Amino acid sequence: MLEIQKEELGGMEVVSTKSSTRLKQLIHRKDKVLVVLHPPSAAHARVMEEAGCEAGFVGTGGVVGAYTGMDDVGHASMMECIQIAGWIAESVKFPIILDGDTGHGGIMAVRRLIRECIRHGIAGIRIDDQPIEGKRKTQSDGVEVVSIDQAVARYRAAVDMKNELDPDFIIQAQCYARDAANSDLEDCIKRLQAYEQEAGVDWLQIESPHSKEEIAQARAAVKGPLSFMKGKLKQFLTLEEHLELGCNIAWFPGFTHHVTWSALYDFMLDFNERGMTAWDEFQASRKDKPYPIPKVGPEGEGQAKQMELEQKYFSAKMLRKYRA
Repeated sequence: MLEIQKEELGGMEVVSTKSSTRLKQLIHRKDKVLVVLHPPSAAHARVMEEAGCEAGFVGTGGVVGAYTGMDDVGHASMMECIQIAGWIAESVKFPIILDGDTGHGGIMAVRRLIRECIRHGIAGIRIDDQPIEGKRKTQSDGVEVVSIDQAVARYRAAVDMKNELDPDFIIQAQCYARDAANSDLEDCIKRLQAYEQEAGVDWLQIESPHSKEEIAQARAAVKGPLSFMKGKLKQFLTLEEHLELGCNIAWFPGFTHHVTWSALYDFMLDFNERGMTAWDEFQASRKDKPYPIPKVGPEGEGQAKQMELEQKYFSAKMLRKYRA
């Protein structure tokens, strides 16, 4: 999204003209943790923006799967994923990151993936080091990783393509090696270093840390932005713990889904039991706590724009419908 934004980042005013530049600034911000969340839909994304969300991740399972009903096992096509992420990116000012799975093919497919993301206003992409065949969602049994050489080739293709079109577009390498059936922690650390030093990715992420000590070991091994999923940790770490570990990005995408699922489930149970009384009480409970109703703003292609253009293009006879 081409939107000029100004903010104090690390004591310096930064002007961003596109979402990729904005995301690049955010992942390098040192004094405040960037929290990455799932926007379950474009409408939800607008509500999240009203509440101050800074970055969204369109996961193949969490978001694309919410639209399609598909599980995160490589079902969704490249363009299905890009279409959904593009709709969300067009709806909000905060940057959107797409789940690129394994790149949707070989190096030529990876190049197309990056090109289409940039064309659709997406700010960055996460690409896994799993094989295309047998790709699994996070924390699944049977996860494997491709060789380091193959993974580096995949990431190099992505980095070269983005450098041709938009050097600020962000490439995140998601490393599954820690718990992969054909890998271990030592290999995971080697991979993180190779993805950064040989492939030149912008951002590294560990899929399955087992402890804070392992995160610290990974942090010491690489220089650039590093984040981690919950993996085998007993609980999600606090934002303060992230900063203590030298990680200024918190990967919490699923939170928004659980909040919306639970609220919808509770209301449906209540409504099925009490009917309109449930709705009336809900409205009363929110009387002093209003929430935003997502809609297209006056600058977008919504009803206001439609009426403006009708006034411009329609004849006086056609405009009679507006007369009381």
